[in-house]
Amino acid sequence: MRNFPSCFGENGVQVSDCSSSGSSKSCQNVVTSLYQAHLRRRPCVITVTWTRHLMGQGLAVGIDDSCSRSLCKVDIKPWLFTKTKGSRSLDTDAGGGGKVDVFWDLSAAKFGSGPEPSEGFYVAVLFDLDMVLLLGDLAKEAYKRTNAAPSPSNAAVLIAKKEHLFGKNVYSTKAQLCDSGKLHDVAIECETAGGLKEPSLEIRVDRRRVLQVKRLGWKFRGNQTILVDGTSVEVFWDVHSWLFGGHIGNAVFMFQSCPPAEKLLPRPCPQPRKETQLQGLGFSLVLYAWKNE
Repeated sequence: MRNFPSCFGENGVQVSDCSSSGSSKSCQNVVTSLYQAHLRRRPCVITVTWTRHLMGQGLAVGIDDSCSRSLCKVDIKPWLFTKTKGSRSLDTDAGGGGKVDVFWDLSAAKFGSGPEPSEGFYVAVLFDLDMVLLLGDLAKEAYKRTNAAPSPSNAAVLIAKKEHLFGKNVYSTKAQLCDSGKLHDVAIECETAGGLKEPSLEIRVDRRRVLQVKRLGWKFRGNQTILVDGTSVEVFWDVHSWLFGGHIGNAVFMFQSCPPAEKLLPRPCPQPRKETQLQGLGFSLVLYAWKNE
């Protein structure tokens, strides 16, 4: 079996998120997506983080180069104290110098149980008036407001997503399991009751069981390959905290697909420190599952 911690290390997605605090309260309602993009042919990673707190919704957009150096960041404070429609402009040395503009309109956004809107919104990232990243279903409105020209050849690619889930035995979300795949219902069910019953783990995609782990006390870390959207997806799990942590901490699940060779980014930089190392990776979905007591 492949070593589980290593899959989140140099060639994977790090698990050292807010989960390390040992408390789910500081991590509630956070969804982070990472996109591979280019600024004048220079590779970069755009990080979009949605949050929900008692004070309201929040949104942050950051751009790093392929060596994990921060190029710029826009932090939109909780919407209780700011408008749900606006823009920010920042100068950056990316691509030899230029201007990054971030436009957003969430005034008609609709939300589910999480902090990320499902429809009725857009978030647009421009570099020198070129559309680098466009999220949401209001593309026509976004192009009209930004005066940007469509550039499908430079379309950003979703490479990783992290989400925090909360429940008692069942943890559910809607997610892609590969970068160009459709949205699926993903459910993780873990029975950890004591007595004569052995702990077990089950993962379902669109109500179909794709993975089952019996004798979970002996197999609290592991990996297995499943098939989704015609793509092989490696599933990694670590439920040690659930079984042996006294209900403190969270379990971690990662779904990782293999990328086409043409989607890999060059890594000329020494000692990269990015959360998601891009070389040799496809799309990664990381789920932090917290138990509600």
